[in-house]
Amino acid sequence: MTAYLAHFLVMVGIYSILALSLNLLIGFSGIFSLAHAAIYGIGAYASALAALKLGVGFWGGMAIAAAVGALASALVAIPSLRVAGDYYVVASFGLQVVMLAVFMNWTDLTNGHAGLPGIPRPNLLGWTIDEPFEYVFLAAAFALLTWAVCRRLTRSAFGRVLQAIRDDEIAAQAMGKNVVLVKIVVACISSALGATAGSLYAHYITYINPSSFALHESIFIATLVILGGSERLAGPVVGAFVLLAIPEALKFLAIPDTVAAPMRQIIYGALLVLFMLVRPEGILGRARARMR
Repeated sequence: MTAYLAHFLVMVGIYSILALSLNLLIGFSGIFSLAHAAIYGIGAYASALAALKLGVGFWGGMAIAAAVGALASALVAIPSLRVAGDYYVVASFGLQVVMLAVFMNWTDLTNGHAGLPGIPRPNLLGWTIDEPFEYVFLAAAFALLTWAVCRRLTRSAFGRVLQAIRDDEIAAQAMGKNVVLVKIVVACISSALGATAGSLYAHYITYINPSSFALHESIFIATLVILGGSERLAGPVVGAFVLLAIPEALKFLAIPDTVAAPMRQIIYGALLVLFMLVRPEGILGRARARMR
C-alpha cells in the first residue's frame, strides 16, 4: 500500500509539471498546443539516451532533455507563431504526429515499440534515489521548482505582456511589444519545463516506449489544465490530482480492465462537458462575467 501511494504521488508530481508548463501557453498566453505529450516524450527519450549511450547520468540528461525540448518547440513555433490565428494548433498537432512516428520507427535510436529498458535511477552525490518515497520528494521538489518558475514568469513584466497578448494581441502589438518573439520564447520555456517531466518519468519507470506519448496523452494533459482552471497556477495541480485519482478509485471497485479503461474515458469526457456547462473556468479558474 505504501509503494502504491508513493507511485500515485510521483505521477501527480510529474503531471503537475506537465500541466503547469502547458498552462503557460493555454492559460497565460492564449496559445493552444496539441504537442505536449510529444515534448514529454522528447524529454524522456533525450534523457534516457543521454544516460544509456553517453553516460551523463540523470542531471546531465535532464539538462539535455530541456534543451532538446525547447529546440523542438522553437522549430514549430518560429514559423507558425509569426502569423495570427490557430496555425500553432495545427503545427503542434503535426509535431505530435511526427514525433510519435519517430519514436516508433527510428528503431536504431529508440528501439521502436520494444522501448528502452534499463534507464538508470537518479544519483545525488553518490546516493541513488531508488526507493518509492525518495522519488516522491524528488518529483515534489521539481514540481515546486516548476511552480516557482511559472509564478516568477507570470508575475513579471514578461508575464503581463503574455496576458496582454492573450487578451488582445493587436493592442499589445500597437503598444510596441514584440508579440512574435514573446510567444516563441514562452513556447520554448513551456516545452523545456515539460521535457523535464519526461526526464523524471523515464528515470522513475526505468523503461519507456512510444505508447506513453501518443495524442491522447496530449489531450489528457490539456484536460488537466482546463478542468483544474487555467490562469491560476494551483488549478493545473488540482486538475492533475483529481484526474489521476479517478482511475485509481476505479481499481477499488473491482471493475474488469476491459471495462475500466473505456469507463475512465467516459468519465473524463463527461467531466469536460459538465464543467463547460456549469463552470467553464475550471475548478480554481477565475470566474468571468458572462454575456446574456
